[in-house]
Formats: sequence, C-alpha cells, structure tokens
Amino acid sequence: MKYAVTLILALGLAGCGADGEPITPNLNAGVSVGPNELNTNAGVSVQKGPFSLGWNIF
Repeated sequence: MKYAVTLILALGLAGCGADGEPITPNLNAGVSVGPNELNTNAGVSVQKGPFSLGWNIF
C-alpha cells in the first residue's frame, strides 16, 4: 500500500511540473475478441527521456 501511494504522489509531482517540465501521461486501451471470449485491457504510462514507466489497470 505504501508503494502505491508513493508511486501516485511521485507521478502527481512529475505531472504538475513542480520539479521541471510536466510529463504527459499516455493512456492505452484495447479490446480483443476470440471465439469464446471478449478481453479488455487498459494501461497508463509516462516517458521521460530513455525511461518509461507503465501500469496495467486491467
């Protein structure tokens, strides 16, 4: 739980631009259809320089 709160606070700080230029998050979403099922996925990612951080929501 502490890790999640720390991650959210760090992303919020980077997103508002308090420590430099703001970082724009990317939202990725998709739907795939198979013969017997329907799958959905979604994720959020941020990238700054060569570093990228992503989080799959479902």
